[in-house]
Amino acid sequence: MAIERPGGTTMRGNPLTLVGPQLKAGDPAPDFTVTGNDMKPVSLSDSAGKVRIICAIPSVDTPVCDTETRKFNQEAAALGDVKILTISCDLPFAQKRWCAAAGIDKVVTLSDYRDRAFGTAYGTLIKELLIESRAVFVVDQSGTLRYVEYVPEVAQEPNYAAAIEAAKKLGS
Repeated sequence: MAIERPGGTTMRGNPLTLVGPQLKAGDPAPDFTVTGNDMKPVSLSDSAGKVRIICAIPSVDTPVCDTETRKFNQEAAALGDVKILTISCDLPFAQKRWCAAAGIDKVVTLSDYRDRAFGTAYGTLIKELLIESRAVFVVDQSGTLRYVEYVPEVAQEPNYAAAIEAAKKLGS
């Protein structure tokens, strides 16, 4: 039975339940398998040996998620070999269409629509809505979480500077 964290996040001030553990810096990054825009499986282990920024978002088709994904896409050039993964429960077709329309070419969007494996492993699945809550994780080359932010209110943006700084420190 999965861990449930009542009030783990809010949406417009209303408390919601997060499913899965609350991870912290220093924890091993759980592996997961999600679906790429080409409908092929993608796991965290596919990018082993690289620094990764993993962004969990509710939906690319919402204003805050749009802003966040564009911001990380802009920052990607300055991050060198850091891989940026944005995970939502949007269908891969919708993610691909949105990326093309938004000019997203550095962030890799991935879908957790099949079995919510990422959301339950990282504690970002909103039980009541079956979508991801907003969170950012930085994983080092050896697969350890070095930065974790669970954004308390779904409509708020994450601390971009802190996540980017954590990734830059690992990349140097």
